[in-house]
Amino acid sequence: MSYSRLSAGGELVEVSLIEKMSKVYKHILVIRLSAMGDVAMTVPVLRAFTKQYPDVKLTVLTRGFLAPFFRDLENVEVFPADLKGRHKGFPGLYKLSKELKQLDIDAVADLHNVLRSNILKQFLRNLPFKQIDKGRKEKKELVTGKHFKQLKTTHERYADVFRTLGFDVDLANPVFPPQAILKESVLKITGTKKGKWIGIAPFAAHESKMYPLEQMKQVVKEVSRDYKVLLFGGGQKEIERLNGLEDKDQVVNLAGKLSLDEELDVISNLDVMVSMDSGNAHLAAMLGVKTVTIWGVTHPFAGFAPFNQPTDFCLLANRETFPLIPTSVYGNDYPEGYEMAAGSISENRIVDKIKAVI
Repeated sequence: MSYSRLSAGGELVEVSLIEKMSKVYKHILVIRLSAMGDVAMTVPVLRAFTKQYPDVKLTVLTRGFLAPFFRDLENVEVFPADLKGRHKGFPGLYKLSKELKQLDIDAVADLHNVLRSNILKQFLRNLPFKQIDKGRKEKKELVTGKHFKQLKTTHERYADVFRTLGFDVDLANPVFPPQAILKESVLKITGTKKGKWIGIAPFAAHESKMYPLEQMKQVVKEVSRDYKVLLFGGGQKEIERLNGLEDKDQVVNLAGKLSLDEELDVISNLDVMVSMDSGNAHLAAMLGVKTVTIWGVTHPFAGFAPFNQPTDFCLLANRETFPLIPTSVYGNDYPEGYEMAAGSISENRIVDKIKAVI
């Protein structure tokens, strides 16, 4: 679609609808409240947007502790949602909508499309409000075995929301921030980088998405013969389990020792990140780090593979042994015995992939 306007020289020229709309919207509210990995997946899309539309301001509505994700994006601000405090419940969301209206937003890109954001949609009904199509039908067909095929990626689904607002976001040829300079306080924990650094994040929200820890111990042992291994995790239980893998010279447990800002700095200095289908994979990918992922009962076909990574960086469980994979999109539903599916990936295969990527 297009319309006509007069050029500076008085000639009639065609202007696409996309160009017209992108000139109208100068301040867009972007909604993505959780989870950590899903919020991280917005970053490459927003980075592409800011490079292609530098005159448009973005305000990201998300959990306050996730603000460091957006620290290097130009013309992007974070508005922290206090969903357990002043923005809790229906009255809190009404209060939030009043606060958002004071920001002079002229459009909303809802990358979450959940109950909270739909309530906000009603409170902000005077604004253009575009929402993500999560592809629920296609994903249901995938996990029920009706169609086993690659679905649209979550990154493209995010970009589609901006496209419906008139901004033709292109995710090809991405750019990433430079490696961070590590602070002395961080180097006291990691040590000075002398060779290759391999990050390993062995945990996920569900056991069915995790590689068995005993097998991961063998991976760590083999990889640490040639490279320094940095372990990532969170929570006291994970810290204690990772302590059992630590070796002061070649294997360092970072769990619980760094702020999120500092952790992102370290991740940006990795040569490879090895992660489950979980948040750490998306943190590494959003920083342009090579990311090898280990998959259990979930599958990249659902669209949650890390950004801009080759397909062979995804190491998949054996579907001959576990033919119902993917059993669910998020790993929270699986038949008995499938919780160990990721263990069908051999330790040697993981070690060989790390070495091949390096």
